[in-house]
Amino acid sequence: MYVTSHQALAAGSADPVAVAAELRDRAEILDALYRFGLGQDLADRELFASAFTEDAELDFRPAAAKWDAEPPLMTGRAAIVDTILALFADRVDTTHQVTNARIAVDGDTARLTALVEAQHLLSADHATYALLKNPYDVELVRDGDRWLIRRMRIDNAWFAGEPKAIFG
Repeated sequence: MYVTSHQALAAGSADPVAVAAELRDRAEILDALYRFGLGQDLADRELFASAFTEDAELDFRPAAAKWDAEPPLMTGRAAIVDTILALFADRVDTTHQVTNARIAVDGDTARLTALVEAQHLLSADHATYALLKNPYDVELVRDGDRWLIRRMRIDNAWFAGEPKAIFG
């Protein structure tokens, strides 16, 4: 489920071309997750949508189960973008920080593990908030020179505040 290899790069140091190609892939893979987070934070529909394949799947159910919520499995880029952005529009201010990223590339597919700290504050009352520390398990596919999220599973390590006030 999570990327737990004992080294960062698969390419050997004796092959600088392979190392450079793998580093480029890793940067583009991380960028998909950054587009996911920043797209939400800026309410930028185009940026947010650019993170996903057309048939993407976003599973927030493992995280939401920690506060007894039961959101649906989101499938399809349009449904994910519409659902998430509508949930927060003019109601919730968000910020996302990505840490501890681990990446495994296998040809035109990749797996990304990361911790994401997400702050969600009601726009009208920042005293009502949910601070979440979420482990992400992400499957990606190559799309030309960039990478797109095909499947994202979000769990929750801990939370503070009132997630039900933010997510319903």
